[in-house]
Amino acid sequence: MLNLKETNNMIKKIKIFFISLLIIIPIHKTGLTESLHNMSNIEIGKIAYEKYCAECHGYKLRGTAHGSNLSDNNFLQKLGKNPDKLYQEIVSTMPPGKIGIIEKKDYLNITNYILNFSDIKEDGIQDWVSFNDPSTIDQPDERQSIFKNKVLENFNNISDKDINYPEENDWTSWRRTPLGHGYSPLKQINKENVKKLRLAWSLTMNDGSNQGTPLISQGIMILTHPGNMVQALNAENGKLIWEYRYTYPKDSMVLGGPTKNIAIYKDKIFMATYDAALIALDIRTGKLLWKTIKANYKDGYTHSSGPIIANGTVISGINGCERYIEDGCFITGHDPNSGKEIWRTSTVALSGDINSASWGDTPDIFKAGSDTWVAGSYDPILNTFYIGTSQAKPWVAASRGMSPNEKALYTNSTLAMDPKTGKILWFFQHIPGETIDMEVGFERILANIGDKKVVLTVGKDGILWKLDRENGKFIDLKETINQNIYKTVNRKKGMVSYRDDILLSKIDTPFSACPGIYGGHNWQAASYDPENNLIVIPLHQLCADMVGRYIEQKEGGGGYGADSRSYKMDNIDGKVGKLVSINIENMNQIWEYEQDAMFLTGALTTAGGLTFIGDLDRKFMAFNTKTGELLWHSVLGSALHGFPVSYAKNGKQYIAVQTGMGVFRALTSSISPEIYQPEGGNAIYVFELQN
Repeated sequence: MLNLKETNNMIKKIKIFFISLLIIIPIHKTGLTESLHNMSNIEIGKIAYEKYCAECHGYKLRGTAHGSNLSDNNFLQKLGKNPDKLYQEIVSTMPPGKIGIIEKKDYLNITNYILNFSDIKEDGIQDWVSFNDPSTIDQPDERQSIFKNKVLENFNNISDKDINYPEENDWTSWRRTPLGHGYSPLKQINKENVKKLRLAWSLTMNDGSNQGTPLISQGIMILTHPGNMVQALNAENGKLIWEYRYTYPKDSMVLGGPTKNIAIYKDKIFMATYDAALIALDIRTGKLLWKTIKANYKDGYTHSSGPIIANGTVISGINGCERYIEDGCFITGHDPNSGKEIWRTSTVALSGDINSASWGDTPDIFKAGSDTWVAGSYDPILNTFYIGTSQAKPWVAASRGMSPNEKALYTNSTLAMDPKTGKILWFFQHIPGETIDMEVGFERILANIGDKKVVLTVGKDGILWKLDRENGKFIDLKETINQNIYKTVNRKKGMVSYRDDILLSKIDTPFSACPGIYGGHNWQAASYDPENNLIVIPLHQLCADMVGRYIEQKEGGGGYGADSRSYKMDNIDGKVGKLVSINIENMNQIWEYEQDAMFLTGALTTAGGLTFIGDLDRKFMAFNTKTGELLWHSVLGSALHGFPVSYAKNGKQYIAVQTGMGVFRALTSSISPEIYQPEGGNAIYVFELQN
C-alpha cells in the first residue's frame, strides 16, 4: 500500500501527465482551449462519460455486473504508477463493440473526469473486469407528444381466476400463469404451418435493457418499456390506447433499466420501479393510483423484476442488497387496493432466526446479498408462493470474511412462503456458502408428474433441480452443461462440493470456473411443455476467471467484491449458445442444439409443438419441441431480448417478442465480436400466420 505522501505525489504526476497531453496534442485537433484540469473540462468529461460509459460503469462510477467499478481502491490498484495506463486502456477498449466512435478530446475529458472523481493509492493487476454494485444509465429525455390518452372501454376487471387459470387467448402473468411454465395452450400456429409466419405489426420501444414481458387480456396488451414506461395497446394491431411514464431519479436505473415483468389484478397494473417503489396504475386510464416506497434507492435498493399476484397479495422482491445496509434484503407483500405493506420477510437469517448461526459470527448489517432477480411462482391449490434467492455478497466467501463451509442462509435457496403472512414454510439451499457467483435465483417452474407436485429450477451452474414442492425435499438433479466447479455432484442426496482450490480460495488469488458468472443458465427463463413433460432450457457455454478482493466491513460499504473475465468454453467449436430439452420425469436429456450466437430470450413453448426463442444474431427461431429440429427463423432489427409470449384475438394466434439488449452488449461484444450488434433497435415484433 502507498502511504499518504506517496499517494499525493502520484496524483500530482498524473495531473502533470494529462496537462502535458494538451501540449503534445495540437489545439486544433482536440478542440480544447483550456487546461484539462479546469472545471469546464471536468464537466465536459462528465457529460461524455454519461453518454458513453455510464450504461456499464454506472453514474456514480461504482460499476455494474457489466463494467468495472471506477471509484474504489480495487480499480485504482490497476492504475499503478503509470499515469497513461487509464487513458490508453480507455482508448483501446472502450466502448465495447464501438471502439473509435469517441473523439480523442472526449477520451481525454472522460479520463480526466474519472481521475478527478477518484483517488489513487497503489499498484495492481490489469486486464480484469471489476464488479461492485448496480448503478445507472441515462434516462431518455422527456418527449412531448400531441397524442392524447384514451380510456380503455368495455374491459372487465382481472379476477383471481383470470390470473391462476387464464383463458387460452390470454397471457396474464409473467410466465402466463403463476405456475411459471412459459407455455401457451394455443395451437393454431404449429409444426406444419410455422414457416408461413409473417410480421403482423411492430412498435419502436425506449432504449435500454429490453427484458420485459407483455401481458395480454381481452385483446389488450400491457407493454412495459425500459425507463419505467407502460403502454396499453390493441393487441391485434399495436395501436396505442394510453401510456404512462413514471418519473424516477436518473441514478436509480440499474443495468440499462430492465423490468422483467409487471402484474395485473382487478382494475390495476402493478410495477416495481427503479427507485425501490411499488406503484399501481388504473388499467383503463393509465393514471397513477398509489405509490408505496419499499426502501431508500440511495442505499442502492432497486428493482429489475416485478410482482406476482398470489391469493390477492402483491408480492415482490428487491435488488441492490450487496451493500452493507441495516435494512438488508427482503420480500414484501402489499395490499392491492391501498399499497399498504402487509408483511416483510428477510431473505437472510438475522439474529433471532433459528438459522442465524449459518453466517458464523457475521453481524446482521454485514449479511449482504440474497437478492431476488426474477419474479416468483404461485400454486393456488397449495396456496404457496415460491421464489429463488441469489448468492451472498460479496461474491467470494473470503471477501465477506467467511468460509464456504458457512451456509449463509437463506441465500441461493428456494423459499416456499405463505402469501398472506410472508412466513417461510420451508426452504432448500442449493449451494451452501456459495463463493463464485453461481446463484440459483432464477425461475421456479411448478409442474405435476402424476400425483407428485414438483418445483423445478436451474442455476448458473446449469444444474436442473427437482424438489417436492409440498415439503421441499430433494428428488433429483440433472447436469445440463459441462462444468468443472464441483469436485462431486451427489445425485442421490442433492449435494454439491466445490473443487478444493475454490473451497480454499483467498483474497487476491485467482481461480477459474466453468460455467462462469454469466452461466450456464441466466435470467433467460426455461419453458415447460406439460403435454410432453419436457423442459427447454437456454444455456451459455461460458467460463470465467475470478479473484476476490478485500472489502472493508463498514456501514454503506460492501459490493460484489470481485474481478472477473469471461471467455468461451473449450471444445465447443465456438458454439456459445446451447438449448437443451429434458424429460422432467426421468431427467433424461431428449435433445440439444448448439450455435455460435448466445440465446438472449426466455423460451416459449406452445401446444402447437413449438419452442420459440431469440438470439444475439437477431434471429427469432421456432424449434420442434419434441425433436429439437429448427423449423423457422426470421432476422429482426436487433438482438432479441426479454420473454416471448403468445396470445389470440378474434380467432387469430400471435407470437410476440422484443429486441434491444442494452447493457448486455458489454459481455456479447467481447465474447462474439464476429457477430454484428446494431446500436439501439429496441422494439416489439408480433407475428401471425399468412392468410
